[in-house]
Amino acid sequence: MPIARTRPDPRKLSAAEAELFHAFYLMRRGFDRTLDAQLQRDDGISISELEVLMALVRSPGRRLRVRDLVELTGWEKSRVSHQVTRMEGRGLVEREDCAEDRRASWIRLSGDGRRVVVRALPKHTATIRRILFDALTPEQQDELLGISTRMTDAMAAGDAPSQPDA
Repeated sequence: MPIARTRPDPRKLSAAEAELFHAFYLMRRGFDRTLDAQLQRDDGISISELEVLMALVRSPGRRLRVRDLVELTGWEKSRVSHQVTRMEGRGLVEREDCAEDRRASWIRLSGDGRRVVVRALPKHTATIRRILFDALTPEQQDELLGISTRMTDAMAAGDAPSQPDA
């Protein structure tokens, strides 16, 4: 008599799956915390501030609208607005009126913000290199790239509106 194979319950994790998830969770959180701690310790900025600063550095004219920062960071508009307000108070960014849209304003990288990025980036990159690249072989890096891409695609597919059955 053949043995019937059943699919695992999608609402539960096996012991091996729970172990993998826990290890992945600790790695992901630890990586984020390590990067943030290094930036705070060495340059007095958060990883969130660096993310905004880097978006501005990469943008034409080193300025973006809040809606552009929302799109680039994937954050909620209120989070971006609060972050920009705090950064403006610290002199890292400046707000400018937007002639094209009176309801919007430009967020521009300030001279102090640029200096912070120039000072922080080499140490930040060295931390990334130590944790990510130095810890993995080139083959493991290729595997991680493939895994990261597949997981990102799976998350994007989960965010997509479902298609009605044909």
